[in-house]
Amino acid sequence: MEFGVPKEVRDLEMRVGLTPAGTLALVQAGHTVYVEREAGAGAGFSDNHYLRSGAKIVYSAAEAYGRADVIVKVTRPAAQEHRLFRHGQTIFSFLHLPVSSPDLYEALVSHEITAIAYEMIGESDGFRPILHSMSEIAGRLAPVIAGQLLMNTNGGRGTLLSGIPGVPPAAVVILGAGTLGLNATRAFLGLGTQVTVLDQDLRKLQLIDELYHGHVTTMLSNEYSLNRVVDFADVLVGCILTPGRRAPILVTRDMVRRMRPGSVIIDFSIDQGGCVETSRPTTLRVPTFISEGTIHYCVPNLTASVARTTSNAITNASLPFLLAIGAHGLPGVFSQAPALRDGVNTYEGKLASVDVAAALDRPVEMDLSGYQPSGGTSL
Repeated sequence: MEFGVPKEVRDLEMRVGLTPAGTLALVQAGHTVYVEREAGAGAGFSDNHYLRSGAKIVYSAAEAYGRADVIVKVTRPAAQEHRLFRHGQTIFSFLHLPVSSPDLYEALVSHEITAIAYEMIGESDGFRPILHSMSEIAGRLAPVIAGQLLMNTNGGRGTLLSGIPGVPPAAVVILGAGTLGLNATRAFLGLGTQVTVLDQDLRKLQLIDELYHGHVTTMLSNEYSLNRVVDFADVLVGCILTPGRRAPILVTRDMVRRMRPGSVIIDFSIDQGGCVETSRPTTLRVPTFISEGTIHYCVPNLTASVARTTSNAITNASLPFLLAIGAHGLPGVFSQAPALRDGVNTYEGKLASVDVAAALDRPVEMDLSGYQPSGGTSL
C-alpha cells in the first residue's frame, strides 16, 4: 500500500503525521511511503532522516496526495488541500468534523473519501489511544501556558503559580477529570498550586482524591458549583470532551464577567467548539484575547508548540492502525483492528458515524456496526 505524508499547511503547524521511525516500520512491512519535502522539519526530522528510513521524498503536496492510497496527517485538511484529494482515498487525521467548515464534509463526500478521525478511534473499553496521547501533552502544557499569562507583562494578575511562604499560590480550577484534566491536575499540583477539579462522574473525582491523598479539592460539576468557582479562580482550565459532538458550554458569559480582571481561561475544548461561552479559536501566532476582562487562551493545535514530542506520540499511537490498514485494507481492517470502526466519519464518502451524523443533523448513510460493537465515549 502507498502512504502519503504531506506537509501541514496551517500557520505555525510544525507537527508531522508520521515520523521516520513510523516510516521505517511501514517500509519494512512492504509499503511505500511518500513524504513531502521538509514535512518533518518543524519537528526536527530532516528529509535525510526519512530517506534513511526508506521513504521517497516528493516535492509538492499534490504529489504526496496524488501517489497515496492513505494520507497521514495531523490537522484536518485545509481548504487548499481539498482539491488535492484522490478519488477513493483514505485520510487519517484529527477531524473534529462537527465544528469544521462545511466545505470539508462536502469535499470528503464528493471525492468518496474514507475519513478516519484520530480523536474518535476507540477501544471497546472507551480508551482512545491517539486522543489519550494528545490529552497527556496538553494537560502537562497547561501550567506552562498559565504561568506565562498570569504575569503582569502579559496582562495577567501578577500571580506566581506556586506562591511563596506567606503568599498563597494561584487558585486553579479544572473542568473535567478525564485524561487531560488528570494530567493538568498532576502538572499544576506539582508546582504547588491550589487545585480544584469539577466533573459529573463521581468515580473520577474519587480517583483524584485517592491519587493525591486529599490534596486536590473535588466538586461535582453543576451550575451551583460553577458559579462558586468562577469567583475565586485565577486560572480556569476547560477539559470537556464529547467525542464526535460539539463540546457543551458550561461557563456562561455572566460567569466569565464575574471572574477577577487578569484571570486566565485556557479552553482546551476549543477544537470541539469550546466549553466557555466567550471562547473563540485563536492561533499560536496570536494565542490570546481578552473578553470580559479575562485572558482567553483558545488554541486548537497548541501541542504543535512541542512538535517533536507530539509527532512521536501521534506516530506511536497511530502506527498499529496504519500497519493494520496496510495489511488488510478496507473493510477487512475492522475485524483486525476494530477500534478503527468508531473513528470512521465517512466511508467512501458516505456518513458512517452516528455521533457525527447527529451533530451535523444528517442521516447515517453507511452502517459499520456489524464489524465490531461500538466502544464508549469517555476520555
